[in-house]
Amino acid sequence: MEEFDALMANDTWTLVPRPAGTNLVTGKWIYRHKFHADGSLDRYKARWVLRGFTQRPGIDYDETFSPVVKPATVRTVLSLALSQDWPIHQLDVKNAFLHGTLSETVYCSQPTGFVDSAHPSHVCKLNKSFYGLKQAPRAWYSRFASHLLTLGFVEAKSDTSLFIYRRGTDTVYLLLYVDDIVLTASSPGLLRSTITALQSEFAMKDLGPLHHFLGIAVHRRSDGLFLSQHQYLLDVLERAGMSDCKPCSTPVDTHAKLSAMNGDLLSDATHYRSLTGALQYLTFTRPDISYAVQQVCLHMHATRDSHLSAVKRILRYLRGTSHHGLLLRPSSPSELVVYTDADWAGCPDTRKSTSGYAVFLGGNLISWSSKRQTTVSCSSAEAEYRAVANGVAETAWLRQLLQELHRPLTKSTLVYCDNVSAVYLSTNPVQHQRTKHVEIDLHFVRERVAVGDVRVLHVPTTSQFADIFTKGLPTSVFTEFRSSLNICSFDVLTAGGDRNISLLRGIFLSLVFSARLSPARTPCLSRLVWIDEIGTP
Repeated sequence: MEEFDALMANDTWTLVPRPAGTNLVTGKWIYRHKFHADGSLDRYKARWVLRGFTQRPGIDYDETFSPVVKPATVRTVLSLALSQDWPIHQLDVKNAFLHGTLSETVYCSQPTGFVDSAHPSHVCKLNKSFYGLKQAPRAWYSRFASHLLTLGFVEAKSDTSLFIYRRGTDTVYLLLYVDDIVLTASSPGLLRSTITALQSEFAMKDLGPLHHFLGIAVHRRSDGLFLSQHQYLLDVLERAGMSDCKPCSTPVDTHAKLSAMNGDLLSDATHYRSLTGALQYLTFTRPDISYAVQQVCLHMHATRDSHLSAVKRILRYLRGTSHHGLLLRPSSPSELVVYTDADWAGCPDTRKSTSGYAVFLGGNLISWSSKRQTTVSCSSAEAEYRAVANGVAETAWLRQLLQELHRPLTKSTLVYCDNVSAVYLSTNPVQHQRTKHVEIDLHFVRERVAVGDVRVLHVPTTSQFADIFTKGLPTSVFTEFRSSLNICSFDVLTAGGDRNISLLRGIFLSLVFSARLSPARTPCLSRLVWIDEIGTP
């Protein structure tokens, strides 16, 4: 068998008599179907996997945590590579975990069906890391990262799964997500030499231009990259038994928020939790469902039938927009623009507010969030200001990331908020009685404003795109904001419809960037609402 031959060729273990008193980790064969990006069958795969739950802490393993690349980092690197027309490839590491080096002594049973006839009672003393071991991902990461450092790469401090090579004008970015690798370089020759250097150390296959990464289909077009999870979405609908459901226009209605007490408790919430977890991963390319998914995730501990109905509504919306995805276009990555919003006291049970933000690098959406605030806000201004603080914290991290990517920002980050009081709080040094309990957030944002990294400005509610992350919206507003976030249908994109909308939005965004919101009036993105620097409509 090919899998067993790979284990032998890699010198994964040594057969030894079982020492007395040692723990023996057992294993099993796992059989899987590997599929292409379009859902068609690629091959049948068998893998011998150890049962990690039979390990004993402190004896068979110690540290287990392994970092994975952040979604915002992936979108940032893709946006930079796209803006500079760099080649982007994906690499597949064969039996990646077998390359890791163990620091512990681990014994496991011989694979079923491949027991050595001469030594049937012997056990395998592992020389390399192995699938199923709790420390396997960490061992592989340490081995791979160490080799990259010898090649001249530097591990980014902002995201330890991003590795950067820089020599003069030659630049390489490498993204690592467990054993999936995305590689981009400033020239095809540099890309090829980097792949050759990696292949000399690891059994690695170049899969060509990036087309399918972590279940995300990537379509390279003359006008940009289109990221979608169409096949994954269809699998989720099939799992839910809603492949032929009736579509709806929005993922959440505009009525009262979900309550923890409305409806009858479900006898078994396993199916609900499974679907909700699947929807969380779908937000990687579908920010338009972030708020709806955040709402249903709040009720995993005590699920009621009203919460299941909310999940089904999200699935109905996805059924009608299954071909939608996130579009990244070539644009100048010279400035960050953030939209922040909050829904004050929106939770009917705790009266906590919901914060949301959307971060654009150039014309591309690279980061977003929909999250319930941890404390109750006493006013809408306080809720909005906490949302601003969340957005500013994200931009501080992104600015550091861009600095490490050798693409530092020279302009201030523009943070748009539709609450005038929150805008004033970001620069007013006077500490009022009503805001003394949010002093930490105030000092954090004011410090970034004082050093010139951030400018907090007012934007009309009609152009506040972050609204889509904090509340349910009417269909017309939701559709407009969805397009402004560069979420479109691949079919419409091919026909040129949403592409034209995105291009217009890019033009307006460029005008805002170039004008830097000077006292002269500037057009505000998708809706032609005119505002000046202090935010007066």
